[in-house]
Amino acid sequence: MGEELKLFRTWSTPFALRIVWALKLKGLEYDTVYEDLANKSPQLLEYNPVHKKVPVLVHGGKPVAESLVILEYIDEMWKQNPLLPQDPYQRAAARFWAKFGDEKVLASIRKVLMNQGKVREEGVEEASENMKHLEGELEGKRFFGGEAIGFVDIALGWLANIVSVVEEVIGVELITEQRFPLLWKWIHEFAAAPIINETWPPRDKLVARYQAIDQISMSKQA
Repeated sequence: MGEELKLFRTWSTPFALRIVWALKLKGLEYDTVYEDLANKSPQLLEYNPVHKKVPVLVHGGKPVAESLVILEYIDEMWKQNPLLPQDPYQRAAARFWAKFGDEKVLASIRKVLMNQGKVREEGVEEASENMKHLEGELEGKRFFGGEAIGFVDIALGWLANIVSVVEEVIGVELITEQRFPLLWKWIHEFAAAPIINETWPPRDKLVARYQAIDQISMSKQA
């Protein structure tokens, strides 16, 4: 239990932030290794030879890859401040919504950012439909996990940062208080939580990064 914890990440990836949040919620000390994905370190390639990407959590010399897998590992290894609920059905539901976030919500946001014209419009519509599902899941709850931040909140936490950056870059509102009041409130409450708020990457650097992505998509459409 007392072995060294080391997190391989980049400054910007929201997937690594999931691990940062989980470790902080558990009160765990860890070392950070920042990677340049254009020049990956031999250690990263050794620890994650299959996907060759971050995040990777190394615990006592043993690597665990893929952010949602790492979250479950952390929750099983350290029992304090549990992320997943104890009830088997609720645990299954939490896993479903986390997967929905990656496979549907994130995919639609990427479609909005990385395309132009009609394809971008389709992405906006898909994102809106996905947000409706999340809005319904928040009915009667402060967080997706109930009264405290849990597994689904951490999995969807990127929404509290990346969406507003994308909105600024492309000039389209995706989540408003009028259309999605529960989701809008969750975003602001989650983002303001001290453990979360202190970990956000510099916004100006994120905006510049996403502007570059938008410019690439525009050049491809030209």
